[in-house]
Formats: sequence, structure tokens, C-alpha cells
Amino acid sequence: MAKTRTVFVCQACSARFPRWMGQCTTCGQWNSLQEAVESRSVAQRERPRLAAGLTLRKVGDIELEEYPRLKAGVSEWDRVLGGGIVPGSVVLVGGDPGVGKSTLLLQVADAVARGAAPPGRQGSGAVDRDRVWYISGEESLPQIGLRARRLGLDPNAVSLSSATDVHSIIEAADENPPEVLIVDSIQSVYDPAIDSTPGSVTQLRECTLRLHQFAKERHVAVLLVGHVTKEGVIAGPKTLEHMVDAVLYLEGERLQAYRLLRSVKNRFGATSEVGVFEMQDRGLAEVPNPSAAFLSDRVEGG
Repeated sequence: MAKTRTVFVCQACSARFPRWMGQCTTCGQWNSLQEAVESRSVAQRERPRLAAGLTLRKVGDIELEEYPRLKAGVSEWDRVLGGGIVPGSVVLVGGDPGVGKSTLLLQVADAVARGAAPPGRQGSGAVDRDRVWYISGEESLPQIGLRARRLGLDPNAVSLSSATDVHSIIEAADENPPEVLIVDSIQSVYDPAIDSTPGSVTQLRECTLRLHQFAKERHVAVLLVGHVTKEGVIAGPKTLEHMVDAVLYLEGERLQAYRLLRSVKNRFGATSEVGVFEMQDRGLAEVPNPSAAFLSDRVEGG
């Protein structure tokens, strides 16, 4: 049986300490250390090893491959990502509870699977059942189905599953790789080989690493939903944002209709774009003219 040990991991820089301290001596953050239990196998896996068979190549010898982006037809989403989802990329989408992260990604999943635009626009209408997978670790299939029906989505477009074991998710996707794999949320999945609870620092880092490796090896775009802390940052060690290719935040007050999709990191595009949506009965709708929408809410003479 693998031996375990208790360590304290900094949420900001992922530095490890054998005991709790009020301040991280590596990055200087206060009260950022959280207890984590990890097996000896994990600790040994993270030790640096000498690389074997390293191959070096010149820039001119590298064959560049052009892969078309996966456009959802949701112009606000596609524009924030720099033109669509890059195959093989890992995108982390964060936001407050109830802001609409799951709703937005379910609508994007439906649009990508249909190869078409959202309801109300003319698209190709072609459906591939295995093109997009939506894996939820927080809701049951009937709950997801109820939301999909309320949003008016295509009943045959997206393949749904409720699972939390990261190994079972990757093994199933490896047998029949989809184009897009959505995991909602990264805090709900876990690696059974690690002796710590889902959502812990060790589980978050290891599960994200495994999904990242799968995305690069199988050339599958992986979209991860991430919860945020009361400080407004994605829960877990800061290294999660360094591991992924793009980090998006969906922001907005729960009592107001408008939502802003903001990019804070994008390896394949600019981070200056902001997408605007309005929460309606049928989900998130794009706001084509945000200036006019916001100006209409101004108080006369204010």
C-alpha cells in the first residue's frame, strides 16, 4: 500500500512546506497554505529526472501544420478566443457560482457539434454525435437534459455523461476521441491514485496535467470549468492558469442580465477582447451592440 504524507501547498505559487506557516516564504502571500495529502508515488513522480533521448531541431527543420479553428458561430465567444477554439488547446473558464458558465459552455458545445450558429441563425445543421463531449461531475444527466431542453438545444448534438474519475474520462475519450471535450468542473474530478479529496490542490494539479497531456497527444480541445474563490480568482494553485493555453472569466452580477466574457490569457490570440452576453429565458444571448445596450440603461439627466 502506498505511503502517504501530509504537506502544505501554497495556493498562489504551489510551493510545498512540511508544516503550516502564516506566510509563504516563496511568494510572500499570507494565509495561502492549504493542507494536502499525497502518496509517495506522486511525490516521486514530481522529482526532477534526467531526460533520455532528447531530440533538438532547428526552427527551419520543423514542419508547421495548419489546423482550422473550431468556430462555434457564437461571435462573442469566437472573438474572445481569437477566432475560435484551437484543436489540442486547453481552455479554463472561470466565474462566480450561478453566473452562467455551464449554460454558456453547453450552448457552445451544441453550436460546435452542429457546425452551426446558435438558435436564430442559419447554419449547416450537420450533427455528429461524437464531435463534442460534455462531462459533468456536478449534475446528473436528467439535470443537464432539463437545462438543454430549456435552452432549446439540438437533442442529438452533444454527447453527455456524468463522471468524476479522470481516468475513466480519458480512457473513454482515447478510444473514440471527440473534437471537443468539456469537463464541468475541474474541481469535481479526481484521480483515484491520489489520496486526497476532489478539489484539493494535489487533485486539481494532477487532473489538469493529465487532461492537458491528453489534449496535446490526441489533438483534442479540452474546455475546463473552474470555480472562483471569494477573491475572484480561480480556485486552486496558480499553476493551473500557467498549464492551460487560455483563461477566460465570465463576469456579471447575478441580479443583472449582462455578462462579460473576458480573456486574461490566450496563447493563440489577444487578451484585449471582451464578449458581451445577456442572460435570457433561453440562455445567454449575444449583445451585438454593447454600447447601445449600456447607454440605454443610463438614467436621464444622470
